[in-house]
Amino acid sequence: MSDFKIFEDIPGDEKKGLVLLADHAMNCLPPAYGSLGLPQSAFERHIAYDIGVEALTRQLAARLGVPAVMSCFSRLLIDPNRGEDDPTLIMKISDGAIIPGNHPISEEEWLHRIETYHRPYHRAVDQMIASVAKASGMAPLVLSLHSYTHAWKGVPRPWHAAVLWDTDHRAVTPLIDLLRAPGDILVGDNQPYDGALRNDTMYHHCMRAGIPHALLEVRQDLIGDSAGVTAWADRLEPIFATMNADPDLHRYKQFPSRTGPYTS
Repeated sequence: MSDFKIFEDIPGDEKKGLVLLADHAMNCLPPAYGSLGLPQSAFERHIAYDIGVEALTRQLAARLGVPAVMSCFSRLLIDPNRGEDDPTLIMKISDGAIIPGNHPISEEEWLHRIETYHRPYHRAVDQMIASVAKASGMAPLVLSLHSYTHAWKGVPRPWHAAVLWDTDHRAVTPLIDLLRAPGDILVGDNQPYDGALRNDTMYHHCMRAGIPHALLEVRQDLIGDSAGVTAWADRLEPIFATMNADPDLHRYKQFPSRTGPYTS
């Protein structure tokens, strides 16, 4: 029986009402999967995890004194920020890298990875959100941390950070405004990605339940070392604290999704 850890709960004061998430924090694989047929160098790339996010999440959770949930498996095994019905849930090729361990893949193995890794992570997120809601007596504010590459297919990405969202603007507007206020960084608003993705983490846990939330992406070259992580923790700590102190970000209100009607 493998003792591979699927997720990590970082403890914090649940009465504060803030939850941090990191879907792609780590580049680890259970021993049974070896390297999925990839060279070790692949696991240092963005295709395996969100570079810098684990360290950033740990720093912010410690500074703010709030809980966090991090996935401990590589997105190459299965992507926790995709719905179970998403065809990109288990990637066969990622940014030019063919993943031999994922192609061909049987339906049995596909379902095994969902049941063994994907669902336990999301159950942990559900449990943390419910626990914080109970302890705080209000809707939690959920902030999800990600990172993205400084360029894509040879085209530089000018944004230092990006905020991704669907239609619930409550946490998004103050986050973008506070990030832009010093005037020293360029912040993308649903750039370089669109935050409306049916059944992804924010949709599944927050949009459906009417929980205030935002997904923040930081460019990977800015948090690729300890100095960068600390600089961004310095930047984000007061922003997250200010947002969490706003009672309007602790109320339940469901917004329609741009992806279509909610289903039971």
